[in-house]
Parts: sequence; structure tokens; C-alpha cells
Amino acid sequence: MKQLSDILPLYGVEHDMLLSKMGAITICYRLQLPEIFTISDPDYETIHQSWVKALKLLPVGCVIHKQDWYLQQQYDGDFERDLNFLERSSECFFHERPYLDHNCYLLITLKPADCKPVNSYFSTLLRKHLVPTQTKDPAFIKMFEGVCAQFIKVLSDSGLMSCERLGNTQIVALVNRYLILSDDGVLRDLSFESGIRIGEKYCELFTLADTEDLPTHCGPRIDYEKYSMDCVRFPVGFSAALGQLLPCDHIFSQYLVVEDTGGVQTELERKRRKLQSLSAYSRGNAFAKEAVSLFLNESVVEGKQIVSAHFNVLAWTDEAARLSMIRDLCSSAFAKLGATARIETLGAPQLFWSGIPGNAGDLPVNETFLTFSGQACCLLNVETNYISSISPFGIRLGDRISGRPLHIDLSDEPMKHGITTNRNKIIIGPSGSGKSFFTNHLTRSYHAQGTHVVIVDVGHSYKGLCELTRGYYFTFSEDEPISFNPFYVGQDETLDIEKKESVKTLLVALWKKDDERFTRSEYVALSNALQLYYDSRPGFPCFNSFYEFLQTEFVAVLERDKVKDRDFDVANFLYVLRPYYRGGEFDYLLNATANLDLLQQPFIVFELDNIKDHPILFPVVTIIIMDVFISKMRKLKGVRKQMLIEEAWKAVAKNGMAEYIKYLFKTARKHFAEAIVVTQEIEDILSSEIIKQAIVNNADYKILLDQRKYQNRFSEIQQLLGLPDSEVPKILSMNKANDPLHRYKEVYIWPLRKVYRVEVSAEEYLTYTTEEAEKLAVSNAAAIFGGMEAAIKSIVSST
Repeated sequence: MKQLSDILPLYGVEHDMLLSKMGAITICYRLQLPEIFTISDPDYETIHQSWVKALKLLPVGCVIHKQDWYLQQQYDGDFERDLNFLERSSECFFHERPYLDHNCYLLITLKPADCKPVNSYFSTLLRKHLVPTQTKDPAFIKMFEGVCAQFIKVLSDSGLMSCERLGNTQIVALVNRYLILSDDGVLRDLSFESGIRIGEKYCELFTLADTEDLPTHCGPRIDYEKYSMDCVRFPVGFSAALGQLLPCDHIFSQYLVVEDTGGVQTELERKRRKLQSLSAYSRGNAFAKEAVSLFLNESVVEGKQIVSAHFNVLAWTDEAARLSMIRDLCSSAFAKLGATARIETLGAPQLFWSGIPGNAGDLPVNETFLTFSGQACCLLNVETNYISSISPFGIRLGDRISGRPLHIDLSDEPMKHGITTNRNKIIIGPSGSGKSFFTNHLTRSYHAQGTHVVIVDVGHSYKGLCELTRGYYFTFSEDEPISFNPFYVGQDETLDIEKKESVKTLLVALWKKDDERFTRSEYVALSNALQLYYDSRPGFPCFNSFYEFLQTEFVAVLERDKVKDRDFDVANFLYVLRPYYRGGEFDYLLNATANLDLLQQPFIVFELDNIKDHPILFPVVTIIIMDVFISKMRKLKGVRKQMLIEEAWKAVAKNGMAEYIKYLFKTARKHFAEAIVVTQEIEDILSSEIIKQAIVNNADYKILLDQRKYQNRFSEIQQLLGLPDSEVPKILSMNKANDPLHRYKEVYIWPLRKVYRVEVSAEEYLTYTTEEAEKLAVSNAAAIFGGMEAAIKSIVSST
């Protein structure tokens, strides 16, 4: 038994570089890759060409060692902060959710010029170490740093990758991490007597180091069958099966050694001539000679760079019984590439040794194969897992592979980075696609973070959430008709121009038909009436007291000023508005005495299902709704506002409210607000000029749910929304291969260009559900237990 410190091939870490005992210098980087399932075909090609171009900058003998770590982790719920009922239930639901954590390291090693090659049959553990003079030369080290900087710049210029150089402390931590295959810092024995054992970890090493084992075809990307369709193919990185899609603890190591192309060509030419002379004795020699000739022709004519390559996967488990499962998983992963997995036994210790960060120079030469840089770069892993936003504001969604909860900002961060210019959203999803769940989840998340939410609904989709948040729920029934008071001015409000204009708009809508002319004199008369009414300080402002003011005091004012009927017909005005006065048919509508502080109420739902076709009530209610939100926009400074219009937008648009919608979408950005429209039918989108001109053009976020119903007509939606062709495979892949162990739907969000899971806890599900039987069960339980929260807890605990 030996002490690791005595045989470790590393001399030390200085100036943010690793120095091996053989004199090789290594500079280490953390590489940030694009997220899996988000890259298009052109992006894969861009990444691939970036690697090929960057390799041409490196000197002969330089080794690229790309080490991708995949460790199984569990999500830790945050129970320290102040959480409301649904937030806590979500943390409990996702607590200990397993996922595969990924870290990518790029290690660039420059071997000394006189360094002799190593093979699997001679271990560097027994070699004496003399540091070459070249390594001690400061100019040599500076030259190497400059080359690495150029290499990294070429990768970063692609716009799809970023690199961060590691410092001394980080490098030491990486080396220690590799030697114990863990982040826990616990020292473990290392044994090669029967395979690779590191403490309690049983390891298997799978290599791709022989041309006979390589796939017959390679490229920057490959079809991912789970998400592909006959008409649309879903791309994923060529080696993704060995990375994020391999569900076990493993390290995917990729080595590229820059060769002397001229020297290799000379050696291959010598080999070709020898094979030619022997071709008459064996057909195999003739074929081999032809293969070498083709390789040389391609290298010389096209000027391709020659490299030596090696790829391996080191997988491990804490249980010996699970080794057979590890072998099956890894063998299957290699097979998906069209490659043959080879379990390394004899050379395993040397390959593990060369995998130590900074020791890539000891990669056994007999474990590599010659190829062109273009082909070798196809086998590099180019993707990582989904990444949470660092923004403090956002909503919780899940990644597609494991459902690990992510924090996603759909409002501020994209604007900050110039990706969007407004926060408006259009949400499109057919019935049953999970649209209501997503919108409930979105509004609940925003409300919990201090947003004032106003919802216009048809179908009672938000009743449960409104009750749970103790918001105002306005709906119409014969027993409890809908009631407002647009004349009320609260203690914190003032009678400003905007308030008067909104009331005037309402009065005109009650008085005049759409095709009737509204004159300037009538406008002045109504302005004077409102001003005089509020100056008279009525005991309780409402339509009843305003109507009585008109009948008495204002009529006297008109007579005093000798206003003629052709300028303002007050008798006609009073007659038309009589149904809204005390004792009239609609006397309840504008005389509410409760729920008056709409400006300060952070969650309001207007449910219009029973009045959406009513010729009198619906236009009045829509005006009041728009007035409420516009008032919030202008008066609540520094407070985030959100207005969500469900399918009711169709009815709103038909009743002269089109201008309100246009105004809302065009001005929301200036008032820290966002407007959201939800629709489900493709015909609604294609046939409405309001949607085309006002909403689509002024909504930077296009949020789509399951669109497979429209896959044969999706080109129409794509063209309308201005989505590029690269996004079609992602959109049509939603819910195509969902995990059967979890209940969720998927959602696509532009311009984030990603598909996420919408997965919620049982408590959230019962709050958001639109299934009649489930809603009724919650409602009955609420009546028994005295509230939504207690009802939901009872139902969840009993299931």
C-alpha cells in the first residue's frame, strides 16, 4: 500500500496553473454550455465549428481534456423563509426530488517537447520525474497562456458557451474531487485490485478508443426519437446519451491530442506503401491500403487537422449489486450513438490516472485513435442541464428530464438583457392542454411576490385561487347580482382628470349607442355635472346620489345658464339612465356599498360567464374592469401590475372595447404592468384583427401549450407569432414523452426558447383544478371546515 501523496503525478498548483511531475502545464476552466433541448440545428453547427477552429490555434502536443461531471443530487426545499400555504406545499412536494447535476471542466495541457509517449503497459507511477528546462522558462509559460486565451475567445465568440478560469483553490478542489469522486471531502482508499474501487464506490470504465468501436456516422447533432415526429425531427447533441441522458453518477472524459499533421502524414504514407506491397497477399491489406489513401487524400486536399482522440465514461455506484445495471445503462448509451462500449480492465488504472486533472499528458497512446478534428469534435458533449434565473422575481417551473424545480423570470431579466421590450404575454393552448393550470400558477406566483392581479374570466377557472388569496370575486347570479361603484372615491384617492374621464366614458356608454353621435356640448355638460357633484360633497358617492343631484341641483344649473336641449338633453339623459337608479331594473349595478377599495385590493377576479352575452350589463362591466386596471396602472407607483384576460377577450372586443385592449397592450410597459391574453382556438387568432395588430405585435412573450392538435396547421400559428423554424420541433414535442411517474403538462415560452414542466403539489392542484367533481369536493369541504386552506389540507391528508 502506498500513500497517494507519494505517487501523485502532480507537482503543485501555482499562478492558477497545474504542473505535473513530468513538466506538463495545465490551465483549467469551468465551461458553461447551452441547456439541453434548447439548441437548434444551426446552433449545433456553430458550436462544432467553434471547437474545430479553436483546435487549430493549439501547438503540437497540446492535450484538450474535457471532463463532464454528472452527480445525482436531491433538491433541498427552502423552509427557512416566510412561506404561504401554497409555497410551503410546493417546497414539500419537490423536497428531495432527484436530479443529475452537471459541471463541465476544460483542461488544456501542454506537454514538454521531449516528452515520451505513454502506453497502457507502462505506468507512470514507476517513472522518475525530472522537470524539463522548457517548463521553467517564463516566456514559454506566457506563450502558453496567450494561446489558451485565444482558444477560449474563439469558443466564447460563438455566443453559446462561456468560460471561467479556475484559481488555485478551485483547481485543488477539482483534483481532490476526482480522487474521491465526491464533494463531501471524505478521504477514501483507492484500489485497482479488482476493477476500480474508491472507498465504498464501485466503478466501471467504458472506453471508446478503437476505430472498430466508433459509430459509422457522426455529426454535430442526432435525432432524439422520444421527441421526434415523422414530419419534424428533434435535435440533440450527438453525445448527449453519454451526458445528461445517462441517469447515473458518471464522468464523461473527452481527450483530443493535437498531432503534428505533417509527421502523421509521412508516417501514414510509409504505412500505405507497406500495405500496397502486401496487398497481393491479402484482401485485408488492400482494403487497409485504400482506407489509408482516402484518409491521406482528405487530409492533404482539404487541409484537415489530425488529432488523436480518446473518450471514456467512468460510472459508479455505492452498491455492488447495481453494477450490472450500470453496465446496461452505459452499454445502451453507447449503442444510441451507433458505437460499441468496451469495458476497460487492463488499462483501467492508467486511464483513471490520466484522468486526474492536470495529468492528461499521461494518456496512454495505445488507447487513442487518429482522426480529423471535425469528426472528433462531434463526440464532445455540448449541453448542460436547465439553469435557474438569478433574478429575485419569477415563477417555479421544472426541467424536462427530472422535473427539478427552477426559478424562471418571465418579466424583468429578459428586459434587462434586451431580449424583450415589454412584459406582455399571449398564451395559446387548446382545451385540456393545462392552460388554466399554468395561468393559475403564474398569477399565484406573481401575487405572492407583491403583484396586483386583475383577471377577466369566463368559466370560473380562478375561483379557488381567489378564495385562497382572500381576493374580490365578482360574478353574476340571480341571488347575488354583480355590483360596482365607479363613483366611489376612497380616502387615498383624489378626483383627478382620469377618474372623471372614466366615469364620463361609463355614462356615455349607458346613454348612447355605438352609432350615436356624442357632441362637444354634451361632453362639457357631463364634465360640469361631475365636477359640481363631487364639489357638493355627497354623503356616500354612488349612482343613486349622482342621479338625484342631476334631477335637482344640476337641472337648476342648466336652467340658470340657459342650456338648450339640443346642446344637452338632460331629460333624455335621465330617462335613459333611470333603470340604474333606485328601484330600476339594474339598480344594483352601480351602487355597491362593499368591495369598494379596488385600487388597493391586490387580487380581483371578474367572472363574466353569465353576462358575456347580455347587451346591457356586459359593456358596462367591461368599462368598469378596464377603468379599475388603468387606475391601478397610473396610481400604484412602483407596484407591479398584471391584467389577465381569459377567453372573455372575444366578447370584450365585440362590444366596442377593442380600443381599451390596444391601449392596455401599448402602455402597460410604462407603468410597471403587463397585459396577458389567453385563447385556445386557432381560428380566434387567425380571424381577429385585434389579436393580430394589438396583442401579437405588443406581446413579446408567446407562451404555447400542447399544440399537437394543430400540428398540420401549425405553420399558420408560427407565421402569425413570428416564430422561427428552429422552434417548431420544441413546440410540437410537448407532452410527447412525459414521465409516467409524475403528473404534469409542458409549456413552451418564447423568447426563452425552452419547454418547461408545469408540475404542482397536490395542494396547488386542488386550488387550480377546473374539473367539476374536484371543484365541488373542495367547495363542500370548505363549507365543512370553514375555508379553502383547511378543506384542501383535509382532502390531501385523506388521499
